[in-house]
Amino acid sequence: MIAKLDRLSRKLAFIAALQDSGAKFVAADMPEANETMIQFMAVIAQHERKMISARTKAALAAAKARGQRLGNVNGAAALRRAAKGNVAAVDAIKASADRHTANVLPVIEDIRAAGSGTLEGIARELSARGILTARGGQWYATTVRNLLARS
Repeated sequence: MIAKLDRLSRKLAFIAALQDSGAKFVAADMPEANETMIQFMAVIAQHERKMISARTKAALAAAKARGQRLGNVNGAAALRRAAKGNVAAVDAIKASADRHTANVLPVIEDIRAAGSGTLEGIARELSARGILTARGGQWYATTVRNLLARS
């Protein structure tokens, strides 16, 4: 179920491939549409995509011709001065992963002490205990391996 066909894609080939794969979908803005109507609307959406691109390029070219500076006038300098950006984000993600590892390691040690030493067994037991991964997902052998590599 999708809200509007052009929100799914504005590329006819994608919509056609989706239909060819046998995937069934309904656009909420035209629930009565059949396969032919969907293809026709996909052609219109693709044309609109090209028109939007042309209008955007023309507007940017006109602004540039007027001497208007495009993009962030400060570049990334403001982010560097504020000590923000990718480095800070990566550090925050690593710190969160380290905290999660520290919380889960004692549970893994308990699982191993109970006799389940394989990565698959540990993953199964962590899931059975309702413990989620750092990103809120379920455990797999690879996820356990990655967590143990952090320790």
